[in-house]
Amino acid sequence: MQRPELLAPGGSLEKLKTAIEYGADAVYIGGEAFSLRAAAENFSIEKIAEGIQFAHDRGKKVYLTANIIPHNSDIDGFERFIKEMSPMGFDAVLIADPGLFEMTRELAPELPIHISTQANNVNYRSARFWHKLGAKRIVLAREMSFKEIAEIRANIPDELELEAFVHGAMCISYSGRCLLSNYLTNRDANMGCCSHPCRWKYSLVEEKRPGQYMDVFENDRGTFIFNSKDLCMIEHIPELVQSGISSLKLEGRVKTSYYVATVVGAYRREIDRYFADPENYKFNPEELDELCKVSHRPYTTGFYYHKPDSETQVYTSSSYIREYDLVGLVLNYDEKTQTVTITQRNRFFKGDEVEIMGPMRPYFRQTIGEMRNEENESIEVANHPEMIVRFRVDKPVKPGDMIRKRK
Repeated sequence: MQRPELLAPGGSLEKLKTAIEYGADAVYIGGEAFSLRAAAENFSIEKIAEGIQFAHDRGKKVYLTANIIPHNSDIDGFERFIKEMSPMGFDAVLIADPGLFEMTRELAPELPIHISTQANNVNYRSARFWHKLGAKRIVLAREMSFKEIAEIRANIPDELELEAFVHGAMCISYSGRCLLSNYLTNRDANMGCCSHPCRWKYSLVEEKRPGQYMDVFENDRGTFIFNSKDLCMIEHIPELVQSGISSLKLEGRVKTSYYVATVVGAYRREIDRYFADPENYKFNPEELDELCKVSHRPYTTGFYYHKPDSETQVYTSSSYIREYDLVGLVLNYDEKTQTVTITQRNRFFKGDEVEIMGPMRPYFRQTIGEMRNEENESIEVANHPEMIVRFRVDKPVKPGDMIRKRK
């Protein structure tokens, strides 16, 4: 069995570093153009160079996303973009469009190409087609079952890699190829500007009764009829590994660093647990508990086992489940006094029980005793954004560790 790559989102330089530190083997990022996440912070040239250096120094990889569906007006800009990006040291570029694929092969022949999920790859003939043109990896559409993935794996060259999403938001349209946002808000989802109209609440209006709105019911549970649950496959690591998928992809370039740290850490530990003893492996339910501590919708296994039915939708609300807040980041730790210095991210109080988490090690619970601010004054509450707070902890911590609290 091949150990699959754990591929994480890098929506900013901070998130890239967080993903690497918490166990990702590779990170995918966007430049300031041609990426399908216009809402992400994305990367300047200087930050790209720093991020790639950070990853390569640790033996990790960085992939560039350039997977928009381009119009004529984008072609000249892409030529300049790929010429600028090709010397940066990326380990691969993700592309969906045949024209951009051809341009990349001509302008940067040394740069490996991964075919984006936006290309809707759902069969082995299309995978072989891209491979003959020079693609190294196919990112499968989310609408694939384990059975279909196995059939693709059995009918493509051994050297052609398969990548698949295993965690994160699901799109109601076919792997993101959606025109609804463009039609309703003039924001093109295929250019990275989706307004997520699939999460909206809809009503019907009869032509001759303007202003009379009637709820659209899937059944009596609610009206959010397009609102998919989030994908979560952490309980199915053996099946993912045995399917022949080379890279397990986590969605979330517009999510927080806390989200990235928690999700990457959980999947890293579970993958490593499986490979430590495959024959006696049992899923650790604590890792699913971890994934419930980030902002998420209820979880589903998507298309992996069967086509989604009514149980894979959330009808009552489009809001996320948010049971924990990130309340602080560790700046430094004094071993002699066991005192931690943090920068505040959300309000917390003296006496609160928090959880402190760090890369590649278990979190621990801590009840906050006496707190002091930057002027060394005793305080009862940390309620100013990014204020400096000090308090004692029972176990050693490190700079960059995260402190969370149940709401």
